[in-house]
Amino acid sequence: MAAIYGDSEAMKYVGDSRPLTPEICAHWVDVTNRNFERRGYGMIALIRKTDGAMVACAGIVHPDQQEEPEVKYALRRDAWGAGYATEAVCGLVRYAEEHLALRWMQSTVHPDHAASQRVLSKASFHHTRDRENEDGSFTQIWEWSASNPES
Repeated sequence: MAAIYGDSEAMKYVGDSRPLTPEICAHWVDVTNRNFERRGYGMIALIRKTDGAMVACAGIVHPDQQEEPEVKYALRRDAWGAGYATEAVCGLVRYAEEHLALRWMQSTVHPDHAASQRVLSKASFHHTRDRENEDGSFTQIWEWSASNPES
């Protein structure tokens, strides 16, 4: 996990862009465990089948206890461009709909992060609005809704 969140280049478009220390990563593992206890879902590790390496973290979360479910993901830099993010987000959408009965989710994206925007678009998310942050910057809000409300 520290190989992902501790990499300044990988964190360029995440949060305040600062890499996380191993101690903060350990804290987020505890937060994830509590999310699974409370909601039955959270962040998971994505393991590459060919060598067993952890290449990404992805999941459905509620940052800062927000009501809305949000898809988050981050990849090790050496796993960029291999399709892992698209596979993960599409899998999360299927899981959310089929096993969690979620009908709507969002994801937040830095306006300059074109690769992440492509991933979300492939997973049937749509850019719906921009949110202004406290520092005057903006974050894109992308939303997904279930294709058939009766399913």
